Amino acid sequence: MKLGIVWRTGIAMALIGVLASGLTGYYAFTESRALLQSAAEQRLLTATRVLARQLSVGLDNASRDVLMVAQHPGTLGLLQTWESQAPNSRGSTMAALFDTILRTHPEYFQMRLIAATDHGAERVRVDRSEEGLARIFEEDLQEKGHYPYVVETLRLPQGAVYVSRASINHEMGAHAGHHTPSLQVATPVYDAQQQALGLVVVNIDLERLFKQLAADLPDTLSLYLSNSQGDFLIHPDPKQAFAFDRGQRALVQDAFPDTRQLIGEQAEDATQQLVTTQSTTTPESALVAAFVRQPLVGLHNDEGFVIGLGQPLRSVLADADQLGRTSLRIVLAFSALAIVLAALLAHRLSKPLHQLLHALREFGQDANDAPLPLPVTRRDEFGTLARAMEEMQSQIRGQFASLDLKQQELDRLASHDALTGLPNRRLFMDRLSQALARARRSQGQLALLFIDLDNFKDINDTLGHAAGDDVLKMMGARMSALVREVDTVARLGGDEFIILLDGADDHDEITQIAQRMVEALQQPVTYAGHLLACGGSIGISCFPADASDMTALIAAADQAMYCAKQSGRNQLCFASTLAPHTLRSDP
Repeated sequence: MKLGIVWRTGIAMALIGVLASGLTGYYAFTESRALLQSAAEQRLLTATRVLARQLSVGLDNASRDVLMVAQHPGTLGLLQTWESQAPNSRGSTMAALFDTILRTHPEYFQMRLIAATDHGAERVRVDRSEEGLARIFEEDLQEKGHYPYVVETLRLPQGAVYVSRASINHEMGAHAGHHTPSLQVATPVYDAQQQALGLVVVNIDLERLFKQLAADLPDTLSLYLSNSQGDFLIHPDPKQAFAFDRGQRALVQDAFPDTRQLIGEQAEDATQQLVTTQSTTTPESALVAAFVRQPLVGLHNDEGFVIGLGQPLRSVLADADQLGRTSLRIVLAFSALAIVLAALLAHRLSKPLHQLLHALREFGQDANDAPLPLPVTRRDEFGTLARAMEEMQSQIRGQFASLDLKQQELDRLASHDALTGLPNRRLFMDRLSQALARARRSQGQLALLFIDLDNFKDINDTLGHAAGDDVLKMMGARMSALVREVDTVARLGGDEFIILLDGADDHDEITQIAQRMVEALQQPVTYAGHLLACGGSIGISCFPADASDMTALIAAADQAMYCAKQSGRNQLCFASTLAPHTLRSDP
């Protein structure tokens, strides 16, 4: 029997409906799959960056601990009077201090005070063992003068911190640290004649440190850590970690070829982070991994670390596969319905179908744009599909919004001081670099004010760090209130601040600003019923008069600040003259 035009039209509409729904489902699946995979990779990279920053903070805490002990008056006194003290009592106070620090930091497995004399003899040593913390007494103390970390640390200037290469600890008698991945953080102890009398050493258990850092990570993530040459230090397979200690090589660039740009000298001009996929013989074992190269800024170490987190590709694509199955069910249901109702609904199918396709294509182009209207009010399958698509878009937008918020927070934490809210060294250096570039192009000028608070240590020592924190926040607020919006007030660390006066070309105006700054810093700060007098010494350098590059400009301001401090404090000094200007009183 020959089919009529209605049936032929109905069949044609049914075929078109099936084809359109199939293409819609496929396009939705492919676009959403790409978006979900990209979002998962960004989450992985964000987690890796956070872990890298936490590692840097952990090593910075260790450096602060050894510097604190080295600068403790009792440390120098113990090294100078060791032979004259009674054997049964000497070093007990220092051992108690070591015990406290080790209890505070479970990732430390050993802390020692080593003399520069007697072949590097250990004076005070506290170890972590299976039974707890134990002080090692004189009959079991050892000579360490032949170890590289002792030799290298004693060569450093006062206040510098040495960080060893990560290695397997083979030192005998290290208790819990024996045969564990570790590194040493050390600093020398100097006397008044600038002679190194010894050093303070902390041994860090890398495995315990990273267990602490990765405690909140999902179980599906695998942690990787390598040195700057690519040798694995931490790997899910223990046989791959510290293979060089066994005369073998297990390299991250062999397992993940794209990481070659982060390894060795190539990393100097390469991006410091990447997301890569590890190809394997079976798709089930493929990994998506994010790697970040983390240098050790401010520490004496010839290498940084490459930190990575890996996640099975199948888990990254799990949501996309579920979305594909959901899309497939929707497409099949709609196709069946289109065939049954093709004759009755042919003239009504084109409008909602085109609306869905257009909205989906626009969403696939840019998921951040406002969504196009969908026929969600319809009570047929088009309405069901539209609501499913709207829910899918809402979920994807929600994930992107969450990622954006987390990224903004991470960027803010990375560029601002956590205590005062001022820009930190990283953001300040970026703004100074841009300001110098503008000044060179326009042949303009700018000025730097390097500020060091006076008497701040006395406040910290007398009333504690809470009082010191209040003083730092108040001083930062006062300095910010005295400059223009185009200027930048930043905290470099401790009680050091630096101010960029962009476009400042009037010597008298710069002097007036600095004088007002000295006056403001001299005003007392009220804390817990106390009036805390602090003040500040200011060093000033100008571009291009004092220096033509960023490093030299900061160094000139720093040197001028020391000149002001040595001339009586609460003064300012220009680098061009290195002669302090005494603050003028109001008439």
